[in-house]
Amino acid sequence: MSETQDNDAFRPLDREGLVQRVARLLSKAIVTGQLPPGQRLSESVVARQLGVSRAPVREAARLLENSGLVTYAPNRGFFVRKITARELDDLYELRLVIEVAAVRRLMRDGVEAAAPALARQIDEMRRVAGPGFDMATQVEADMEFHRLLCSGSGNPKFLAVFDQIAAESALTIMLIGRLYDDPVGLAETHVPILDALRSGVESDAVEAIRYHIDVARDVVTAQFREMEEDTRP
Repeated sequence: MSETQDNDAFRPLDREGLVQRVARLLSKAIVTGQLPPGQRLSESVVARQLGVSRAPVREAARLLENSGLVTYAPNRGFFVRKITARELDDLYELRLVIEVAAVRRLMRDGVEAAAPALARQIDEMRRVAGPGFDMATQVEADMEFHRLLCSGSGNPKFLAVFDQIAAESALTIMLIGRLYDDPVGLAETHVPILDALRSGVESDAVEAIRYHIDVARDVVTAQFREMEEDTRP
């Protein structure tokens, strides 16, 4: 495996929030494929690129280990995680539990406050699917819609769990490259969720989010299984 190569995308940082900022930069590099699965994260190379010591890079790598983006091998260091289809299925199962619970809470407490933000986020997904389409930007917009669901529920525990797995979820989608031939289609799949929330019928809202996540789960895990088959000797 090759070590992390020098890249001008990394810029020197000041000391404020250093570990978190290094973690965000590394997370983006992993999710966008700049650092591919299996690649070793060389602390010395990243530290030199960012103009920092190795300590904050190591701490940032630990944060990414907790979020499921990297793994640690004793005496070898940190590596970008290789995700299996089984692990991916487990991830989507957890998302389903969290987001169904968030939707139930929204329906119980009222969706009036959350609905406008969700509608604006669908518009944002449509906007980023236009000219100059960028997959990474669209995935970020997609994940933000689901984050708003969890945030709008008013239960900070739902949001905390979602934030913990959001980067890992984005990575799996980016590794495949795309879910829909038409990028606008991804935005439109969120409309039934909002419509069901606005209907005031809890069972309809739950079914809408279940269907949405289950479709993504089936598509993504199927493609991961194909990728695993292709790489087997």
